[in-house]
Amino acid sequence: MLKLIPLTAVLLVWVCALPGQVFAEMVAIDSDFDGKIDQWQYRTAEGKKIKVEYDRDGDGTVEHVEFFRGDNQLERAEFYSEGKINQTQFYSESGKILRVERDSDQDGRVDWWEFFDDAEKTVRVEADQKGDGRVDFWQFFNDEGKIERLEYDSDHDGQVDRWEHLGAEGQLAWVGFDTDHDGKIEQWQYLDAEGRYQRIEFDTNGDGQADRWHYYDAAGKEVRVEMDRNFDGKPDLIRTR
Repeated sequence: MLKLIPLTAVLLVWVCALPGQVFAEMVAIDSDFDGKIDQWQYRTAEGKKIKVEYDRDGDGTVEHVEFFRGDNQLERAEFYSEGKINQTQFYSESGKILRVERDSDQDGRVDWWEFFDDAEKTVRVEADQKGDGRVDFWQFFNDEGKIERLEYDSDHDGQVDRWEHLGAEGQLAWVGFDTDHDGKIEQWQYLDAEGRYQRIEFDTNGDGQADRWHYYDAAGKEVRVEMDRNFDGKPDLIRTR
């Protein structure tokens, strides 16, 4: 836990442990004029900021640290909870946020990554849900900031085996499954706005093309099955119920 030592001086000489960086000066500030120091600015001999620490809630513990590059450009920001980093934000040279990393369960390991475009909109989220150090869940966002696709590594073998595509209103439109773990979809499930099956397709010979189709009525009851037995892309057997 980062504990703060009460300071009476405004300027202190400080040597940084980070490679290639030396703090020539540290400025302690009482930013809200409550009689307690709550901000510490570390600067080079040229006056450029290297790091700023914040105690925003006045409890004597740093919970927010900002690191700078070059001409006072924010490079990353770390946020602490109970003495541990639970979130780190990374910034581009233009000052825009690039990536956020989180330790959502406070076990000391990052398990959530959020990526942003040039407009600082979220484009992708990755997560390690199992906690084994490998990403097993992905969210992809469209230009409007809505989730359009989710991917899963259900068996945690390092390979996506389930794809969920969402409709315009955020409803589940169709799901693809890699049932034989070869990296390709062998089953497609299409749903209506209420989440009921409309159609399920199967690739039984592994050529990447559906060759069996199951159709359902509005009540979710199977009403027709079509099969392409010679795999030429056209049904040659149809069974209705």
